[in-house]
Amino acid sequence: MKRRILIVEDEEKLSRVIELQLVSAGFDVDKAGTGEEGLKLADRANLVLTDLRLPGMDGLELLHAIHRQNSQVPVVVMTAYGTVEVAVEAMKAGAVDFLLKPFSLEHLMAVVGKALELTQLRDENRELKEELGRRYQFDNIVGRSPAMQEIFGTISRVAGSRATVLLAGESGVGKDLIARAIHFHSNRRERPFVKINCTAIPENLMESELFGYEKGAFTGASTTKPGKFEQADTGTVFLDEIGDVPPSIQVKLLRILQEREFERLGSNKTRHIDVRIVAATNADLRQALEQGTFREDLYYRLNVVPINIPPLRDRREDIAYLAEHFVAKLAKETGSETRGVTPAGVERLLGYHWPGNVRELENVIERSVVLCGCVMLDAPDIRLDMSPQRPQPAAAGTFLPEGMTLDQYEQSIIREALKRAAGNKSQAARLLGLTRNALRYRLTQMGLDSADASNGA
Repeated sequence: MKRRILIVEDEEKLSRVIELQLVSAGFDVDKAGTGEEGLKLADRANLVLTDLRLPGMDGLELLHAIHRQNSQVPVVVMTAYGTVEVAVEAMKAGAVDFLLKPFSLEHLMAVVGKALELTQLRDENRELKEELGRRYQFDNIVGRSPAMQEIFGTISRVAGSRATVLLAGESGVGKDLIARAIHFHSNRRERPFVKINCTAIPENLMESELFGYEKGAFTGASTTKPGKFEQADTGTVFLDEIGDVPPSIQVKLLRILQEREFERLGSNKTRHIDVRIVAATNADLRQALEQGTFREDLYYRLNVVPINIPPLRDRREDIAYLAEHFVAKLAKETGSETRGVTPAGVERLLGYHWPGNVRELENVIERSVVLCGCVMLDAPDIRLDMSPQRPQPAAAGTFLPEGMTLDQYEQSIIREALKRAAGNKSQAARLLGLTRNALRYRLTQMGLDSADASNGA
């Protein structure tokens, strides 16, 4: 679509020269000799070029009037050299640029191109923000079941407050999406949203990553670096897998929640921040409390507004809607010709146990769409991941392996997990279905360390 530029200039010869140059460059052009005439035409312009000295309404008054009428229309002011101070005043009032008379046509086109490019960037930024907001609207978090409707109601009530939220649920149920929905429905939506995956950060780096460090705080600290909490100031911090935070960091998190203050690593200066915290876990934190691996005072500070997200197998009425949602999403993103799932296909989806929850369902739909390429996914087209094997029941009359106590059996399993994980506690914990802290607690109680266990000691 051709861009339309409005020229507001009472000097007819200059107006005509600018018009010819813009038309030759491929623009549509409107002209006005006064500010009053220009204001009537401004609503259909993509850019306004206006002189500052005009009969009647001057250029500065026109600029204010245009912005009251449509704040998105960029305005470039033209002025003689002697009134450059007025041009600066116009820039402060919202003009995107100015041209000092006399100017070359080459300079004119450079300023016009820059102003239109800036406008395009602003439009794209606004569209991205709108798209991001739509992504986390409740109608895009699919859930028709009573359990999900109750969660949506809780989000609506809690989003506008500063209350800390604790999301609990299995991996893949959509905790990340709900955390972002809380942020984007709050008055912090224009501020940062910083996600911290507590499992992904090595324990020895967690303090510096979360709270930052000063230059020289440790070997290799050649510059000062703010931490994740500082980056999220005035916004929201999402602490994913909070159960994997080691005790030394739990104390500092408690201080953030209670006092909204902290110190960088290597600094004695107390810093104050304003952050809203949303935490998530797929572990049973109450069990961690009993084991002593999670602080009780931190738990109650986090558990102000608990939201338990049920697994997909407990809300099967959402499966058909989710499948249709993912098919439509893929069609939009990839141009896929698949338009839906047949009733037989839905029945096949309903018959599966979904250990990976919504994330697994999305992967199954994407795999099925890619491999099928059909208009409707039928039962044979649904490519479920049947490779994970369920535990086999023990043989009749057996319980523990012969000659082994429960403690010995548990130690052997932990040793094997650490051996397979090459001594990596986090990976071993995932193999065992435990948090890293829970595994550390068991190793301490049994008098084991990762080196001994991985070596089969």
